[in-house]
Amino acid sequence: MADLSKVGQRETLKKQREPYWHRLRPRCFVGYRPSAKGGPGTWIARAYDDERLRYRLKALGTFSEHPASARFALAKEASEAFASQVERGGIAEEKLETVADACRQFAKSRVEAEQRFRRYVYGDPLAKVKLAKLRRSHVASWRDRVKDTPALVSRRKSGQPVTRPRSPATLNRDMAMLRTALGSVLALGAPNTDAAWQEALRPIRNAVKRRTLYLTLTQRRALVRAVGPEAQPFVRALCLLPLRPGAVAALTVGEFDQCTSELTVGKDKAGAGRRIVVPKAAARHFATAGKGKQPTALLFTRSNGGAWDRNSWKVPIAEAVRAAKLPPNATAYTLRHSVITDLVAAGLPLLTVAQISGTSAEMIEQHYGHLVRQAAVEALATLTL
Repeated sequence: MADLSKVGQRETLKKQREPYWHRLRPRCFVGYRPSAKGGPGTWIARAYDDERLRYRLKALGTFSEHPASARFALAKEASEAFASQVERGGIAEEKLETVADACRQFAKSRVEAEQRFRRYVYGDPLAKVKLAKLRRSHVASWRDRVKDTPALVSRRKSGQPVTRPRSPATLNRDMAMLRTALGSVLALGAPNTDAAWQEALRPIRNAVKRRTLYLTLTQRRALVRAVGPEAQPFVRALCLLPLRPGAVAALTVGEFDQCTSELTVGKDKAGAGRRIVVPKAAARHFATAGKGKQPTALLFTRSNGGAWDRNSWKVPIAEAVRAAKLPPNATAYTLRHSVITDLVAAGLPLLTVAQISGTSAEMIEQHYGHLVRQAAVEALATLTL
């Protein structure tokens, strides 16, 4: 077995198809295949899969952007990381060669990821780039192309598509999805080199704008009265709790416990399984919505029995906004923002608001911290000596 850690010994190896292997620990190897053209050779990781009772391989590339003396250490680190993934069962069976392969594997159980990749990755030149040859320049070019692509506002099949310039926050979401997909199968490249593909996907700082449109309680009541009878139970629920519209649409009857007034949010961007105690008005509304339904049935459905989604709820809400003469840019998400604003203004701790709404305390502070500071100033103004 070759000692691949020594540059001199690697340079004397004969050209052959089968890699030369260097044992790192039991069932974990790093391999090296000399180049037939005389350039830098290719490194390969090999680890034993207990579940499939065979070795798994992964091409690591040439590390040609690094000095020859540093390549073994980099290949060793990547091989050990690959072995850890194999041991945890985190490596997929199918062979992943290109960026598109990695994205498809990642998106198998992630609907939002598949939608983003279908729009911005699969049809892009980046999709055909081999994972072993992925460089920062490839990803940076993709990022620039996506940045210049208008964001689609309306996805209606009929009518003229409505677009807007892509915001930094939207670009951050696109980059984050790709970064996570590639990071699940690729080791991070050395910082400040072209191999550092991840550096081109760093999020843009301060990209999220503070939400400013707020509907008062009176305005929200007017919206509920104006919306059609089909959407009214769903919209009322959005006005009662600071949940994302998609999370409310996915709620089932069994996720609401009438005895304790506890609601389990089963499907949400923040993850499934968090439990919150809902106020009396929301508890009565949920109990009414679930009356006579099976535990696995959706709490709020359309008249045809189908689930609500962003393409079906936006039309009745937009019509109700016009009928109630509310600000025209009010949306379903505006209701979530308005309820969170009320909770913060009422003095509820930011961490508690974050836990109820399914976001981070940092995001609550970023968007709503000014309300806390304003209340503090008003409280100080009442102090007398």
